[in-house]
Amino acid sequence: MNTLVGTSVRLEPLDSHHSDSLFSVLGNDDEAWRWLLIEAPRSVVEMTAIIDEYLKEKQSGYREPYAVIDQTTNEVIGSASFMDISAANRNREIGSTIYARKFWRTRVNTETKLLMLTEAFEVKQCIRVCLKTDHLNVRSQDAIERIGGVFEGALRSHRVRLDGTLRDSMYYSILDSEWPSVKRKLQGFLT
Repeated sequence: MNTLVGTSVRLEPLDSHHSDSLFSVLGNDDEAWRWLLIEAPRSVVEMTAIIDEYLKEKQSGYREPYAVIDQTTNEVIGSASFMDISAANRNREIGSTIYARKFWRTRVNTETKLLMLTEAFEVKQCIRVCLKTDHLNVRSQDAIERIGGVFEGALRSHRVRLDGTLRDSMYYSILDSEWPSVKRKLQGFLT
C-alpha cells in the first residue's frame, strides 16, 4: 500500500500505532460510528481490536485500510478503506469511511475520495469502484451522487444493524470511463 498525499490530508497505511490517536478523535462517538455497523469503541483496547480486525482483512487481501491524517496538524482525523478487492476483475470498493465530527462537511472527504479514486483508477488500473451505504444514510448517498457515483440498485435486507433492524444497502459505482469527469468534478470542489 502506498501513502497517498494531498493538500489537506495524507492517507497512510493503517497500523496499530494509530489506535491512541483514532480513539482520541472517534472513541465514544456513537454517531460517528453509526453507519459502520461497528460499535463505537469505549477504550483504546477496543480501538486496537477494530484495527487488528482490519489488519487481518488486509492480510487476507480483502481490505487496504488507511489512517486519514490532517496535513496541517499531522493529527489522525479518521480512517477509510479499500475493500472487497478483486484484482482479477479490477474492482474494489471504497468504504468504512469515518472522520472526527469537526471534519464533517469539509474538504477532507472530497480530497480523501480524490486520492483513493486516483489510486484505484490510475495506479491499480481498476475498471469499477463501488461505494455503498445504508438506505437511511441520506447524507452519504447525497455525497456519493454529488461526486458522480451512479446508483446501481439496492440490496434489500443486506445487513443487520447493531440494533437488530435490517439495512438495505444502496450500491453506487464509478467506472474507468467516467473517472476523468469525476476527477475534474472533485478537483473543482477543492479549488
